[in-house]
Amino acid sequence: MRIAMVSEHASPLAVLGGADAGGQNVHVASLAAALVRRGHDVVVHTRRDGEALPGRVTTPDGYEVVHVPAGPPAEVPKDELLPHMAEFGRFLHEQWQEKAPDVVHSHFWMSGLASVLAARRSRVPIVHTYHALGTVKRRHQGADDTSPPQRVAVERLVGQEATVIAATCADEVRELVAMGLRRDKTVVVPCGVDTDLFGVAGPVVPRSAPRRIVSVGRLLPRKGFADLIAALPMVPDTELVIVGGPPDLTADPEARRLLAVAQSLGVADRVQLAGQVARTDMPALLRSADVVACVPWYEPFGIVPLEAMACGVPVVASEVGGLTDTVVDGVTGVLTAPRDPRALGRALRTLLADPSRGTAYGIAGRDRVEAMYSWDEVAARTELVYRGLAAGRLVPTDRLAVAR
Repeated sequence: MRIAMVSEHASPLAVLGGADAGGQNVHVASLAAALVRRGHDVVVHTRRDGEALPGRVTTPDGYEVVHVPAGPPAEVPKDELLPHMAEFGRFLHEQWQEKAPDVVHSHFWMSGLASVLAARRSRVPIVHTYHALGTVKRRHQGADDTSPPQRVAVERLVGQEATVIAATCADEVRELVAMGLRRDKTVVVPCGVDTDLFGVAGPVVPRSAPRRIVSVGRLLPRKGFADLIAALPMVPDTELVIVGGPPDLTADPEARRLLAVAQSLGVADRVQLAGQVARTDMPALLRSADVVACVPWYEPFGIVPLEAMACGVPVVASEVGGLTDTVVDGVTGVLTAPRDPRALGRALRTLLADPSRGTAYGIAGRDRVEAMYSWDEVAARTELVYRGLAAGRLVPTDRLAVAR
């Protein structure tokens, strides 16, 4: 099949760890590569954000990346990209007039808008994955939400116009229904993890304390790193390594805030901000942990817990969003209430005090990832959706729902 992916701000070629580079970039790159391995022709369309970027690049994984000229050829925060989506859509329409794909898979709401605009005069089916919802972001961030005010209305429009919505977890399906979108056009296809890169065997980064907690993500308040630091006084003889953020942490306001919190609680000597870590080095860092903590206030899906589970490391996670699908409480890790440092501290202390339990959780986590979350498995599920559309039918959602 000829598959056109659209990911307006999240290029599969981007360096991870910046303000707008994270899980979606990994998802698009990994899914594209896995679909190529299944024999498909995949082209990813992303916005040109640098003057030196070529118009088209063939990646080592076999898919192509087209840099779409929409807006200035420079980095632009994703919340400022909406005015350029009409231009993005016109470019896609021209491309697809020359050679129409069999299916379009758009990622994130603005990509959905550009795809809908481009496909309206053709009959190319659109599969849309939101990755995050404006209604959820507004609920949790309130006045701090920097999304354009039109976001929720556009998300609803995209959901109405798309042929199929590919939600990443059961919680997202509930949110979509609450938005007034049709349940019968929604399937659940989770994110995945590279089970070759992230494995149980391999190098381990040295540590400087008897026990270690690792947490990974962009340095944003909603990621819950301050809650982890606040829980640390309840977890003695344990260091906390926080991975993520810009190359220069000294100039980052959130990094400074986290260090101030650690100083005020007397745990600064046990908190390390590691900054950006190359993706190839991440498995060794995860394997160095006794537990990987993923404790955001909310999370549309969350790939880090899967990466930790793939490395055989138990997970402590907030009981929110997609984390309630991936982390099975009492089997692969522990789910705890978000924004509750005391509950988090108790969960971490109890798990770290029982290494045998942690080992059992790690074994179960690796088994779960291999069975359900490898990118080849996710690509196979995605392909079922694509082929169903090509045949003019929707694959029943129960065939794709994540088993618990």
